[in-house]
Amino acid sequence: MTAAPRDTRPVSRQILALAVPAFGALLAEPLFLLADTAIVGHLGVAELAGVGVGTTILHTVTGLMIFLAYSTTPAVSRFLGAGNLGAAMDRGRDGVWLALLLGAVLGVAGWFGAPALAGVIGAEGAVLQHAVSYLQWSMPGIPAMLGVFAATGILRGLLDTRTPLLVAGIGFAVNIGLNFVLVYGAGLGVAGSAAGTSVVQWGMFAVYLAVLYPRFRTAGTRLSPSGRGMRATAQVGSWLLLRTASLRAAILVTVMAATGLGVATLAAHQLVFTVYSTLAFALDALAIAAQALIGRELGAGRRQDARALTGTMIRWSLWFGVITGALLAVLAWVLPPLFTPEPAVQAAATAGLLVLAASQPIGGYVFVLDGVLIGAGDARYLALAGIVNLAVYLPALAGLVWLATGAGTGQAPDAGAQLALLWAGFAGVFLGARAVTLGLRARSEAWMKTGQG
Repeated sequence: MTAAPRDTRPVSRQILALAVPAFGALLAEPLFLLADTAIVGHLGVAELAGVGVGTTILHTVTGLMIFLAYSTTPAVSRFLGAGNLGAAMDRGRDGVWLALLLGAVLGVAGWFGAPALAGVIGAEGAVLQHAVSYLQWSMPGIPAMLGVFAATGILRGLLDTRTPLLVAGIGFAVNIGLNFVLVYGAGLGVAGSAAGTSVVQWGMFAVYLAVLYPRFRTAGTRLSPSGRGMRATAQVGSWLLLRTASLRAAILVTVMAATGLGVATLAAHQLVFTVYSTLAFALDALAIAAQALIGRELGAGRRQDARALTGTMIRWSLWFGVITGALLAVLAWVLPPLFTPEPAVQAAATAGLLVLAASQPIGGYVFVLDGVLIGAGDARYLALAGIVNLAVYLPALAGLVWLATGAGTGQAPDAGAQLALLWAGFAGVFLGARAVTLGLRARSEAWMKTGQG
């Protein structure tokens, strides 16, 4: 078996060829939920609030299930780099089957558990009714949504991020039209919005199968799953699920802390976090390129090329952080008035944006190294490091909240100072802890395992 030949294109072109289309495709799922919100928004306040509760729950589920893509991409790219296309497609097929099985379980559980889930969020009355309706009619689409994650992971591993971009773009356009017809034309309301999205998810999954089937045939891959392959994907995926859960937990406790500091601080935090999330899409696209390229180089046994590629991507991430940080610092006084007319919220958001601006180089470094280690299949270390990072962050956040409440002085600082303290915790302490744990690992040789894994 012969390793895949080197890509003779400049490294910058290899990275951009994967990262730019990946960035567009990453926007698809948030846009689906945003389209649902926009269409339902004209039905009434209760309907809009219900969809808000439903999308919050779906965001949480889909965020945790992203491991289906992140575990499939490096496995496929590693086998591809080793010159074993058959094993690459076998692992991809098993990832899709695992996604469908998990989706079926979650779909059934979500249908029956929708009232309890919406109630936990705090929905009641008409809002609860609409939230439950939205969640239940979203559940039939969950298996397809997770199948799309896994199929996207296969294509990324095959160094194809353009097809997911095309499928996501067409799916988004169809979703808007179908949901509008079901919500208003058929009079199905909130249920129509969720049902339309479910139908589109299955349509997208069918397109992915049509794209992948000829590749399965070329590789000699049967469509029936392998128990061994599914277990291998699940093992890696369970570590990545734990890693993702630690990130979600850090975000959640930060929101809880902001909630306890008052309405102005919470509103400003939401604004700053929206900016952070938008920038994260670009960094995630770079991390996805790292997953695919690092997996290929290590699969081919080219450790030096993997090390050089890592160095290049780190430099890119730091420059990205410097540029976006400088831009954010300039816009820190411009952006808040676009989102809110409240002077207190504007001032607090400006303070938070300035802290976020200063942390951008750290954020870029963290996102890229995360992608590098995922690409290397170093999922266990990422999960354990995530627990360590959270253990460092929680007491630090508690101390910062203590300062923000003025417990030591008897007088609480204003919302701007409070938010600056919170973001010093999240962007400084939490991302700083991640930078240390990821950086130490990347400097070692432990993650650079070559061959088919």
